[in-house]
This record gives sequence, C-alpha cells and structure tokens, in this order.
Amino acid sequence: MQKNLHPNYHPVVFRDPSADFAFLTRSTATSANTIEWEDGNTYPLITVDVSSASHPFYTGQTRVMDTAGRVERFNRRYQRGDQKA
Repeated sequence: MQKNLHPNYHPVVFRDPSADFAFLTRSTATSANTIEWEDGNTYPLITVDVSSASHPFYTGQTRVMDTAGRVERFNRRYQRGDQKA
C-alpha cells in the first residue's frame, strides 16, 4: 500500500443508546468521544440511532407512530370550504 493514501483503520466502539447495546469493530470513522471498553483499553465512541439490537427487522417488534393525530390535523387544516360543518 502507498503511504499517506489510505485513511486510518482502527478499532472503534459503536453504541446504540436506545437498546443499550455496544460493539467493538474496526472502522475509519473517528470521534472526539471515547469509552473504556471491557478489555481496559480506551476507544473512540460512535453513537448510532439504529443497530441490529433496535431495528424492527431484526427484533421482530414494530414501532407505533401517532399517525392518526397527523391525519386529523391535516384534514382540519386543508378542509374544503363546502365540507366545513
């Protein structure tokens, strides 16, 4: 490999706070945040929104969103003049 051409590939901890799940892997991603891992070493910490521990495809659990309130609000806002009661 040519020197100074490729990014630094190093160990990084990815954490999903919604599922209280973290894993150590290698990546080129960097972060100013750090965490002390189970082996006693300190690694950069990347916080992710979704991981295999919280994604509905892997967990089999669906998330319910409040769409009824949104639809009702939309209908009230954009109701035609002849439909108003």
